[in-house]
Amino acid sequence: MKQPESHILVIFGASGDLTRRKLIPALYELHTRNLLPDQFAVLGVSRTELSDLEFQDKMREFLPANDHNQKDIDEFMVHLYYQTLSTAESDEYPVLKQRLESLGSELSIPENYIYYLSTPPNLYQVIPQSLAEVGLNDSTNGFKRLIIEKPFGTDLTSARELNKNLLNYFKENQLYRIDHYLGKETVQNMLVTRFSNGIFEPVWNRNFVHHVEITSAETLGVEERGGYYDHSGAMRDMVQNHLMQLVGLVAMEPPVVIDANAIRNETLKVFQSLRPIKETEVEKHVIRGQYIQSHVGKDLINGYREEHGVDPLSRTETYLAMKFYIDNFRWAGVPFYIRTGKKLPARVTEVVIHFKNTPHHLFGTQATTEQVNNQLVLRIQPDEGILLKIGMKVPGSGFNVQTVNMNFHYSELSDIYLPTAYGRLLLDCMQGDATLYARGDAVEKAWEFVQPILNAWQNNPDIPIYGYPAGTWGPEVVDQLMEEGQWRYPCKNLAHDGEYCEL
Repeated sequence: MKQPESHILVIFGASGDLTRRKLIPALYELHTRNLLPDQFAVLGVSRTELSDLEFQDKMREFLPANDHNQKDIDEFMVHLYYQTLSTAESDEYPVLKQRLESLGSELSIPENYIYYLSTPPNLYQVIPQSLAEVGLNDSTNGFKRLIIEKPFGTDLTSARELNKNLLNYFKENQLYRIDHYLGKETVQNMLVTRFSNGIFEPVWNRNFVHHVEITSAETLGVEERGGYYDHSGAMRDMVQNHLMQLVGLVAMEPPVVIDANAIRNETLKVFQSLRPIKETEVEKHVIRGQYIQSHVGKDLINGYREEHGVDPLSRTETYLAMKFYIDNFRWAGVPFYIRTGKKLPARVTEVVIHFKNTPHHLFGTQATTEQVNNQLVLRIQPDEGILLKIGMKVPGSGFNVQTVNMNFHYSELSDIYLPTAYGRLLLDCMQGDATLYARGDAVEKAWEFVQPILNAWQNNPDIPIYGYPAGTWGPEVVDQLMEEGQWRYPCKNLAHDGEYCEL
């Protein structure tokens, strides 16, 4: 990987949890791999009163220290600086501009700035405007890039308003809407699996694929985020952003080149081809659930409504399953199923391509032999890898068939460096590569698709929300979404899938 140009990374909300737990460790990892430029600085910005040294000490606590890396940590720490600033007050931004100019002069860094908004969403409109008012959006003398964390709005109207506001002060090619799911190596490998192998792309269509299933399951509940989650829910927290982006990558047409615009143009076309789910059809296509009190082993697990900060009468979904179609030439008639939930039996994210069965049972009747359902499982986390299910003959007389697994694990590439999701995305932004960042038009299209569902839930109290015991795979009624077959119930382990389940 090439080193990016010298620049200053400005982190707004630098005293927050995301900075300590994700951003600084990711930057340190890039430092240890010599992927940061020699002239580089991180300027933390927040209301908290801290000196440069106090900020460095706070960040040091979140780095994996041992006897062998103290020198690396010390060398990394000299790149960290801090500026106390009330980010909501636009009249304080001349101070920020002056500090950036001072750092640039002191460290011989040109006016290349990346701004990371690790702040509450209500500041997503304030900070860009305030930066523009003091000329910190002007790319004349160096690049200026703005990284925005999700959520990109809470509904279609707010997403459009946010995009419009951002474009008042920054150009689209300066905006990087970060989705850490797209930074995962296994997500990016879906493109390579499809487009570099002649055996997959010819069958990646309605002629051979029966249905596509995408799962993102969590074993955790809302923990201490009940107050936030109760105003969000699974649709806003997971589906509209992470899972729809996965749908875009799975279903897209081959891009002309591996280039940010080419790839993002193809994912946008997928969103434009989504068959709308009308408000009156929501109950047939979408099932929502909420985990209820249950025993998992010897432990009594609270239900969602007993969690701290949650309304005792809450109808916020902690589980969502959806069936939809993509009306284009490649996927016409192929159902796509997505589901996500909290307090499920395993933490796992995967994409499963279910291929059509053979047209007849050549090897005996269905009663005497197994009907092979070929599946390609793209495991995103954990136990990252690829699994292909195929039929093989059972040893002995006759032609009895059994499904077996062929698999590959990323862990087998022990000598290959796999950056963290945030490390990869930060490095991409430093290099000006927006391939793995969401574009404004695609964000709005995804909101257009899910907005009627949110409207139906709000306007029709008769649409049920099903309880499911914590530690199970969601409401039983979700099986009714499947036209044929059943949901796959994945386990933590990928290689021995179907033989034993490590939870």
